Amino acid sequence: EMDDEDCERRRMECLDEMSNLEKQFTDLKDQLYKERLSQVDAKLQEVIAGKAPEYLEPLAALQENMQIRTKVAGIYRELCLESVKNKYECEIQASRQHCESEKLLLYDTVQSELEEKIRRLEEDRHSIDITSELWNDELQSRKKRKDPFSPDKKKPVFSITFPRPYIVYMLQDLDILEDWTTIRKAMATLGPHRVKPEPPVKLEKHLHSARSEEGRLYYDGEWYGRGQTICIDKKDECPTSAIITTINHDEVWFKRPDGSKSKLYISQLQKGKYSIKHNHN
Repeated sequence: EMDDEDCERRRMECLDEMSNLEKQFTDLKDQLYKERLSQVDAKLQEVIAGKAPEYLEPLAALQENMQIRTKVAGIYRELCLESVKNKYECEIQASRQHCESEKLLLYDTVQSELEEKIRRLEEDRHSIDITSELWNDELQSRKKRKDPFSPDKKKPVFSITFPRPYIVYMLQDLDILEDWTTIRKAMATLGPHRVKPEPPVKLEKHLHSARSEEGRLYYDGEWYGRGQTICIDKKDECPTSAIITTINHDEVWFKRPDGSKSKLYISQLQKGKYSIKHNHN
């Protein structure tokens, strides 16, 4: 048993010991704070100086990732440039091929028209009895034509006043001669007596059978229609694949794989200048 004095003394001792412990704890806490703060400052200085391992390792990974992505972007850029260059060259080549094809088609068309005109003139010449005087007059009139660069003044074609109805013929001599030939041919055909029998007309021989019927094309025993894929072949040229778009009375329109459109005349197929066949690929 303890009296009051002992209890009070014991209590004071405990309070002193508690105060001492609290002071020690506070000192240790301040010391630990200062130590941690100094460590954080030192680590921050290492990071600023670029020497901290915690900073260098992620930085190395980022730099490696950057190099990989930069290399991939460079390769992708080169591929894009090469693709654009190839597309440009393809467009240039397609344009040139289209131009050459249109030039050849235009040449064949003009040639066919001129051959047809020559054939008709030859037919009219052999069919109608045209006197040599008319042809001689025509040739002499051609020779007597003046040079367009001659200094001589040309006579006026029209007069200033017309005292009575006046007709001006705007046709050339050849056109008048052709009309006169046609009229003479019709008169000789319809007349009761024919003075001179017509010589047989030399028709152009067709190497292939080709004709258009009801929007379809018949060529060498096969029928072709709109939307069908064909292979067009011409001598000394590579075959071309195309799709038929329109079939008219004397021409066939088709579209190439590059989107350009062209046409073929049925007369060209008959003469063998072009040949077509079904493309089953």
